[in-house]
Amino acid sequence: MNRKEITEKENYIRAIEFNCPAWIPITVEFVPGVYKKYGNALYELISRHPLVFGAGIRDFNSEDPLYRKGSYYKDDWGCIWYNAQDGIIGQVIEHPLDDWAKLEDYVPPDPLKQIDWGGIGRTVDEERGLDRPVIATPESFSQGGFFDRLHFLRGLENLLIDMITGAPELDVVIEMVLEYNMKYIKKYLQLNPDVMWFHGDIGSQHGLMMSLQLFRKYLKPSYRKMFRECRNAGCHVWYSSDGNILEAIDDLVECGVSLHDPQVRANTIDGIHKAYKGKLCALVDIDEQMMPVCTPDEIKNQIKEIVDKLGDRKGGLMIFAAPTPDVPVSTIEAICDGWEQYCFRNWG
Repeated sequence: MNRKEITEKENYIRAIEFNCPAWIPITVEFVPGVYKKYGNALYELISRHPLVFGAGIRDFNSEDPLYRKGSYYKDDWGCIWYNAQDGIIGQVIEHPLDDWAKLEDYVPPDPLKQIDWGGIGRTVDEERGLDRPVIATPESFSQGGFFDRLHFLRGLENLLIDMITGAPELDVVIEMVLEYNMKYIKKYLQLNPDVMWFHGDIGSQHGLMMSLQLFRKYLKPSYRKMFRECRNAGCHVWYSSDGNILEAIDDLVECGVSLHDPQVRANTIDGIHKAYKGKLCALVDIDEQMMPVCTPDEIKNQIKEIVDKLGDRKGGLMIFAAPTPDVPVSTIEAICDGWEQYCFRNWG
């Protein structure tokens, strides 16, 4: 019978550090829309799988206006968000720096005043008291990111053109966002988290959104500064990015990334094996495009293939699942069953 003889925190850190975890950890995320659709059926599923959900679920704030259908929301940076589907995160539709003429008078928020650090501290204490890994995350997606924040401010098309043309104003905005992030990071590090979570979707389905040269010029220096601040404090770095970013993996490792969640569809299991194995812990994101239409056996087989190709007694592998409301409960159950079947095999 599968069982856990060490704490969730110890096993999680062992997996990141290639230090012989007792099992392959799993992270499951449900956006508010999944709870809204399935209600008690989802809670009953959770209760049937204490090994999966014993570490807790990385939930999203259901009261966050970013998830409320029909809501327009102006965040502290002046970005206007709109939500078209209840329980799924909205998107920025108005960008406060869409015209460089607005830059001169622009004032960014102060993370020391903007964020409820007392509330975050209580959450950290609660997680630590339960022997769970303390993962430093923002209160709202509207507060986080670096590449995200740049395109929230400028608009994605504008930002990519800025990179290509070498707009001098872009350097000013990068320094402004970096200064904000460094204040946020240093404040959070005072709470001694185990892992700092960063988000930035820099990948398309087939490669980086920008050339590797532009990534190295405009993003990598700031990534290195932010991530090394964490690592020097003894805190691991989880960099979350959708899309295919295989060509940038070595650069991210150099910057200090400890953990990344590569998507199976965009990167392929073989691609992840080649780029990650032995040098970066892969929190492998089960094929999200497949989930709404596949059979339970197909999900289990994918988990088995991930474990067979990427698993190693030394560690460096986790499983990630983020089912959306169009994913049947039977498929979510199959994810849990597959993890329980394959992620203790030959471990411990």
